[in-house]
Amino acid sequence: MTQTPPASAGMTYRDAGVDIDAGNEVVERIKPLVKRSFRPEVMGGLGGFGALFDLSGKYKEPVLVSGTDGVGTKLKLAQQLNRHDTIGIDLVAMCVNDVLVQGAEPLFFLDYFATGKLDVDTTVAVVGGIAKGCELSGCALIGGETAEMPDMYPPGEYDLAGFCVAGVEKSKILDGAKVRSGDVLIGIASSGPHSNGYSLIRRIYDRAGRPADLELNDGVTLVDALMAPTRLYVKPILELLAGAHSGDVHAMAHITGGGLTENIIRVVPDGLGLSIDASSWPLPPVFEWLQREGNVSREEMWRTFNCGIGFVLIAPPAAVSALEGELDRLALPHWRIGEISTHDSGERVRIG
Repeated sequence: MTQTPPASAGMTYRDAGVDIDAGNEVVERIKPLVKRSFRPEVMGGLGGFGALFDLSGKYKEPVLVSGTDGVGTKLKLAQQLNRHDTIGIDLVAMCVNDVLVQGAEPLFFLDYFATGKLDVDTTVAVVGGIAKGCELSGCALIGGETAEMPDMYPPGEYDLAGFCVAGVEKSKILDGAKVRSGDVLIGIASSGPHSNGYSLIRRIYDRAGRPADLELNDGVTLVDALMAPTRLYVKPILELLAGAHSGDVHAMAHITGGGLTENIIRVVPDGLGLSIDASSWPLPPVFEWLQREGNVSREEMWRTFNCGIGFVLIAPPAAVSALEGELDRLALPHWRIGEISTHDSGERVRIG
């Protein structure tokens, strides 16, 4: 138990639970990691009051697209397992994959890391993961905040938030306006549950006795499957959009909270619905385990998890084969998972 110094003693910020020296050590250790994510447009380095990014000359009619997110209670599992090196990739992915939906290129990223007492190694591991995620997305980690707040968090716990700014030519924004009945849904594989549904996942994992070393039928351990970082779709999808078939993509969707049931429909105009054929792709073993061990209904699976599909392209039938060829070239596993249909008085989303 921390003892309060006598009233006559001089008090310091460290006495109150905040270690400025530890914070400075974190900054020095993450500088080389962060610098690897920088783009030519970044002006200056870390340490200023504000981060500078030169946008001149990049776009004719620039539109900025912003996004913010966290990683939910996947943080609790990371802390329980003492695995902190990839949770930062999750944070970046949840933000950059969102802004990608509108055809935007992530430009820069800022993070917020908050904890009760700063552990330098843990903090460096987390921020190192954020820097890696940015590097893999071509997005500069241009700044952030590390907050040490005694009494706000239990020992060993921390919280994360991320903020991304992207850019897109006004004429190339994907907003779903081109989507038509008969368009095809091309589902691109996820790497696992990504960063959604972990309040339920943790309950199932606890109820099953926390079988950390359990090997799933694909040879991957359960814990590795649950902690696999969210797939980053940015670079391959931007390459696809920049190619000869860019105009063939009518809309895109990032499958996050709400699963397949609630995310694709967000980019489908009123008056249209969608039909998904659940037999058109294999349910990955980690989701089979979750459904079985948690006795989770089929409907609950679809609206909670991505069930193996992390990103979706919507395209006219005539363009699908060419797009599939590009996805093969870009090493993105994919399936035709359904189509856009005329909406009637029934449900707008049908999964059969």
